[in-house]
Amino acid sequence: MATRARPLTPIHWLGAAFAALAALCVLGPLAAVMLRADWPPALGPADWAAVRFTLLQAVLSAAVSVTLAIPVARALARRDFTGRRALVTLMGAPFLLPVIVAVLGLLAVFGRAGWINAGLQGIGLGRVDVYGLQGVVLAHVFLNLPLAVRLLLQGWQAIPSERMRLATALGFSGPDMRRHFERPLLRAILPGAALLIFLICTTSFAVALILGGGPGATTVELAIYQAFRFDFDLGRAALLGLVQVAICLGAAALAFGAIRGQEVGAGLDRPPMGWPGDGLVSRLGDTLAIGTAAIFLLLPLLAVLLQGLPALADLPVGVWQAALRSIGLALASTALALSLALPIALLVARLTRPGLVEALAFLTIAVSPLVVGTGLFVLIRPLANPVALALPITALVNALVALPFLLRALVPAATAAEATQGRLADALGLRGAARLRHAILPRLKRPLGFGAGLAAAFSMGDLGVITLFSTPGQGTLPLEMYRLMGAYRTDDAQGAAVLLLALTLGLFWLFDRGGRMDADTR
Repeated sequence: MATRARPLTPIHWLGAAFAALAALCVLGPLAAVMLRADWPPALGPADWAAVRFTLLQAVLSAAVSVTLAIPVARALARRDFTGRRALVTLMGAPFLLPVIVAVLGLLAVFGRAGWINAGLQGIGLGRVDVYGLQGVVLAHVFLNLPLAVRLLLQGWQAIPSERMRLATALGFSGPDMRRHFERPLLRAILPGAALLIFLICTTSFAVALILGGGPGATTVELAIYQAFRFDFDLGRAALLGLVQVAICLGAAALAFGAIRGQEVGAGLDRPPMGWPGDGLVSRLGDTLAIGTAAIFLLLPLLAVLLQGLPALADLPVGVWQAALRSIGLALASTALALSLALPIALLVARLTRPGLVEALAFLTIAVSPLVVGTGLFVLIRPLANPVALALPITALVNALVALPFLLRALVPAATAAEATQGRLADALGLRGAARLRHAILPRLKRPLGFGAGLAAAFSMGDLGVITLFSTPGQGTLPLEMYRLMGAYRTDDAQGAAVLLLALTLGLFWLFDRGGRMDADTR
């Protein structure tokens, strides 16, 4: 039955305006940089080296992450043990953990004076170097392995219990399960998971800034920063930004071409049963995979806590001031992101063909935040001092970066609310604010809280645009941490890392819990 088009209300028109505004906030600064630059700009040998390094580290990071995630996700799907839920919850850490905290934890374990090198020296072996390509890939795998595991685990858990019962009745062995279940499942999920991780690694900034940065270990994002910060070469910055967009679009086209649909069938939501073809060797392999992944993910966090907690009480006043600025910045960025995302999500849920609106909003993930920040600097400079507006500019860019993730959380819930409570509200004659308040918003509390928590966590841990404009008195907590690390004040940096970790997780918990409180009673 055809769906009759429904008229748009003022909130939907506001969503259309906000989608256009988000696109303008991305394309306008990009255009400003390009118009201000001297054309035709040219990429030098160092720039092409950055492009090659970006592709190499992103491909390696994505490949290693998804390859290691396969046995871990497989093991978690097949085993039930005490603490399993907590461990699976940990798999959401990359969206919450500030990158600079993750890097500091990795340095405490794998760095020159870290635990691993101390152990290797104790037995007379050489050191492990975590700077350069190997360090960048290691950090990206640490940050993205949990994400890959969660994506693959969802696929395994989507297999109905009835299929498992049928496979057991037919006497399927381990090779049979891999042939008929696991390989088709991986063909459907792996390309999308690899693409997502590739895009995250392509646009990564803080990891390359700390662990890379040399002539042979510079990413495109870091090259954009250097072109603006050190050379004020807007032409190079704009051209590198366009190259980065081309890389992301090319990777998306390749991944979408490789994706194959996989229908696992519907079930009756019965409790899962044992995996057919399961033997002692499989159980030992699953235990090894889960244990290794848990150690790899938890050890750097443990190192941050052990080394940072003693220094927490003696942190300089500047660190606490930076923490207050970061909290205020996160709250402002979250409020702005929610104000943009909610009307856009409601509009997407109302339209029968929302592709253009979603594409406009998702432009914010394709263009480098540093290029957007640079363009805003160029636009504001004739009117005001951009350095004085460093925090508002950073809040705006952080909100734009969080917008696609908020929409991914809100759009499915808004669509479901429109299909159920929305139709009932229409039948009852509810209109305008009353319809939104009583029929739609109560069903969006969970995704609103979760999305707000993500936006706040992203902003708290961001080390990007703020590095372009801020002065020593305007730094956020991640930037203050970076400065302490650069000044070799390791104890203070480790204490600041614990503070940043606690504030980030605390803000996420508060927003996420706030969205669940009333929703849990329904």
